[in-house]
This record gives sequence, C-alpha cells and structure tokens, in this order.
Amino acid sequence: MRGRYVAVTVSLVVLLVATVVISLAVGPSGLPPARAMRILVGAVPGLGGLAPQASSVEQSIVLDIRLPRLILALLVGASLAVAGTVMQSFFQNPMAAPSILGVSAGAALGATAAIMLGFKIGFWGLSAVPVAAFIGALAVSAAVYLLSRRGGRTPVTLLLLTGIALGALASAISSFLLIRGREGDLDLVIIWMMGSVANRGWEHVQMILPYALGATAIVYLYSRELNVLLMGDEQAYYLGVPVERVKLILLVLASLLAAAAVAVTGTIGFIGLIVPHLMRLLVGPNHRILLPMCLLAGGVVLGLSDIVANLAGEIPIGIVTSLLGAPFFLYLLHRSREYEF
Repeated sequence: MRGRYVAVTVSLVVLLVATVVISLAVGPSGLPPARAMRILVGAVPGLGGLAPQASSVEQSIVLDIRLPRLILALLVGASLAVAGTVMQSFFQNPMAAPSILGVSAGAALGATAAIMLGFKIGFWGLSAVPVAAFIGALAVSAAVYLLSRRGGRTPVTLLLLTGIALGALASAISSFLLIRGREGDLDLVIIWMMGSVANRGWEHVQMILPYALGATAIVYLYSRELNVLLMGDEQAYYLGVPVERVKLILLVLASLLAAAAVAVTGTIGFIGLIVPHLMRLLVGPNHRILLPMCLLAGGVVLGLSDIVANLAGEIPIGIVTSLLGAPFFLYLLHRSREYEF
C-alpha cells in the first residue's frame, strides 16, 4: 500500500504540473508553454529577471485571465472532492455526494432568484449572483440539518431524506422563477447551472480561498474521527468520539466547501462523487492519506476538465465533467461490484 501511495502521489503531482503549464498556454491567444511559465515566474517578487520581454497584453493574459481561472479550477475541484469525501464517510456510502444535502439546489435557487429578480447588490467585488448562490446553499443545508434533529440526535437516514425533499423543493421554486422570467435572464440561469470557470477573476478566487483552505484544514484535523465513524455511530461513541458534535462540525464544513465552490462556478457534477470513490480504491479508506489525495486529485481533474472545455470552444465545464465522469463512474462500478465501503 505504501508503494501504491507513493506512485499515486507522484502521478498526481506530475499531472498537476502539466495542468498548470497547459492551462497558462492554451487559449484564443496561444502562447508557448515555456514563455507563459517564464511570465508566471517573473511575476514572483525577486524573480523578475527571469521574465521574458513580454508585452503588457501577454502579461495580462497570463496573470489576469488564465492564472485566476486556473487557481479557481484547482480550488473548486479540491473543495468538491474533500466535501464528497466527508459526505461519503458520514453516510457510510460511496455513492454520496455534496449535493445530497441540497447544497447545489440551494445555490441554484439563490442564483436564479438573483438573476430573475434583478438583485444588483454585490459583495467582495462580486456580482449578486455568486453571493446569493452561496447564501442559498447554506440556507438549504441549515434547514436540512434543523429539520432532521430528533431528540438531540441527527439520524443519517432522516438527514438524507430531508435533503432530498428540500432539494426538490428548492429546484421546484427555481423552475417556477425560470418560467416567470424574461428570455434573456433564462439563458443566463441555464449557463450558470451548467458550471464554468471562464470569465472568472481574482475576486472569485478570493471568495472561495478562505473556505477551501480553512475548512479543508479543519476537516483534516478530524481524520481520526472520520475513520472511527466508518465503524458506525455506536462503535464511535464507545471509542470516545462525541458523535453528534463531530457530525455537526463535519456537515458544516462539507456544506461550506460545496457552497463556496458552487457559488463561484455554478453546478459542476461528478467531482465530489468520482474523485473520493476512485482515491479510496487506490489508497484505501484511511482519511489521513485519503483527504490529501482527494484534495490533489480533485484539483487536477477539474483543471484538466477546464482545459478540455477551453479547447472545445469554451463549453461549460459542467458538461465536460458529466460527459467524462458518468461513463468512468459506470466503469468503476462494474470493476468493483464486490467493493464494500
């Protein structure tokens, strides 16, 4: 297992480097990869002498357009993958995903309301759409948790069913707003729901960064508790884990990660489902190893998906992840029919 862990780590790092180089070079205004990387390195304080004699346009393309897009894809992919890992461990089901608690439906409702009702107020230099999506995602997640409480406990089955019900309700309200909206607004909502990191800037990176770093770091501190929870609530309780408190903390952290990711990019499917599932098959269920692997793999997968979306004519990245993710996930299921969580 140790040899496999090293091999997977090295492979992911190599893919990450390739993703960075290709992402900075690919686009309507193509740049040689070496030139794009020298522009990036030259922007680092103290390394300006390494930069080529690039025009201000080339520097702007690399540093103001492609770099924030790349970083955003890596952060969103990592956040969705970590959130998916927590959800799958929490529900003790490898089919669980961040959307299971209505996060995506809540974000879609917030974004739809912002577009259709003409909200104009924004924060952090952002438009109202990602802010409203973030608020909607957290509001639905909080409602799911509060409605699932029974006698100081949160039964997993009830949480799941409540999430499905409130997610359906949020989707129904979004659909109602869509049919009552204007045609131009309808197009904006549909594009947002498909998910994309195109036309995103540093303000979007700044929005997700504290959640991606902070929530992921705290989740990792609960690696032992996540491992114990796989044995069941009763066994975890006898091993000294404050089950209900840990569950609440993990749910909040996973919801924050998923909400921040969906808010800045729209709905992106399969990352939070496939990446944890695949990494668990490759490196095992120990969360001290699994979480860093999922973080790295999630960023790489979404970064590579964005390259494909870019080369295909700037199609929404959510289309790419679904087209690639669905067949791959079916393949995994076929190869692991006897796989047990």
